[in-house]
Amino acid sequence: MPRPTVATSLSAKLLLLTILFVLLAEVLIYAPSIARFRMSYLEERLAAAHIAALSVEAAPDLMVTKELQAKLLAYTGTHVIDLIQPGARVYMLSSPMPPRVDAVYDLRGTGMGMQVVDAGNALWLALEGLFEPQHDRVIRVIDRSPNDPAQRVEVTMDERPLIDAMLDFSRRILAVSVAISLIAAILVYLTLHALLVRPMRRLTAEVVAFRRDPDGAPPLVPGSRSDEIGVAERELAAMQGTVRAALRQRERLATLGTAVAKINHDLRGILSTASLLSERLTESADPEVRRVTPRLVASLDRAVELCSQTLSFTRDGVLPLTPAPTDLHRLAEEAGAEVLATARPDGGRVEAEWINDIPAGTLAQVDAAQLGRALVNLGRNAVQAGADRVRLSAQAGRAGALTLTIADNGPGLAPRARENLFQPFAGSARAGGIGLGLAIAREVLRAHGGDLRLVESGAEGTAFALDIPQCNEDTGPVAVAGHKSFVSH
Repeated sequence: MPRPTVATSLSAKLLLLTILFVLLAEVLIYAPSIARFRMSYLEERLAAAHIAALSVEAAPDLMVTKELQAKLLAYTGTHVIDLIQPGARVYMLSSPMPPRVDAVYDLRGTGMGMQVVDAGNALWLALEGLFEPQHDRVIRVIDRSPNDPAQRVEVTMDERPLIDAMLDFSRRILAVSVAISLIAAILVYLTLHALLVRPMRRLTAEVVAFRRDPDGAPPLVPGSRSDEIGVAERELAAMQGTVRAALRQRERLATLGTAVAKINHDLRGILSTASLLSERLTESADPEVRRVTPRLVASLDRAVELCSQTLSFTRDGVLPLTPAPTDLHRLAEEAGAEVLATARPDGGRVEAEWINDIPAGTLAQVDAAQLGRALVNLGRNAVQAGADRVRLSAQAGRAGALTLTIADNGPGLAPRARENLFQPFAGSARAGGIGLGLAIAREVLRAHGGDLRLVESGAEGTAFALDIPQCNEDTGPVAVAGHKSFVSH
């Protein structure tokens, strides 16, 4: 597995995202800050203009000299000052040739949103001036006097000093923002690296090492953390232990399966020979020998069956299928004949009724041999458990699927059998069984893409459902004899 580079590592992404998010926060803070700075700047000009205009009140005949008027305007950075007092009394200072006003800003009742817009427009004009020379604008500002809200001050001033001050403020804000972003990013990075990245690297290394060598990798020792990382460490350690145990068990079972397969192969041949020879005992003149011979033959047949089922189950790989259009009614009849020919555990022959309610002509795209094997296993389990009636039926399911139901009137499944119903060698549905019949039947159904499930089991009998989906996209349901059937077109 390729290791992540520095640029693609979680640490680098974390550092970059932290810087970006802090800068985004600074941008969101900057907008109201620059608007507030612009308002403060204008309020200072209005306050200074108010004080300058009061000099008119102390002058003889309310007229100041041109020299003093020029000094006051230069001090306040304005071209015209109008102070309107209650009673419509106006004090005015003005340059000899006031410039034309380009924009008027009335600050009375202006909200923060409009202040941000006005500040943005000013900075945008300054940015345009970097690419295309423009004349400096003259603005007229109107507001209540910061010194006395009862009086109104109107000033005409150049906008360039205001923009220069805003740009200087922006540069300072930018420098502070970058510094804060770097400091915050480094602190957040170091903290998250210690709390998240390093533990995640450790977990990743453990997962990679375990994948490469599940047996040789050292076991993970979980820490004492109680957060999600701690839970992940403990769960990973538990999973490693479970997987190691399962792998060891699987290895032992594989070795055992190989040995059992070899033994069963030879044993089946021996038992088959013994079975053929034992049949000749029925011709014996000794009545006692003829009486016990059926039991001997039945025992040998069950031993051969055990060997065959064990060999079939221990084969590696997916169950091979050869699907073909199959008449399920005929398949059920053939399975019933084989089931009814089965000997009981006590050596007697089966005396049961096999009721085939699957409509004639019901077709399905299945492997006839494998599905017939599943039906035989289920039917044989039923009659050997004591059932004297087995009924098969078919129902159409969803999306063209088919469900076969096989029900018997036997004594029902024992509690132990229900707990381990489909577990090999553990879920036998009858006394003396080995627990492979149901496991093999379910394997056959799952190989077809369906499943085998227990519908009900009680004193009145047991019913299993065999779900058979469509085996290819071209298979579709059609009506046959009033029932749904499944054919390949």
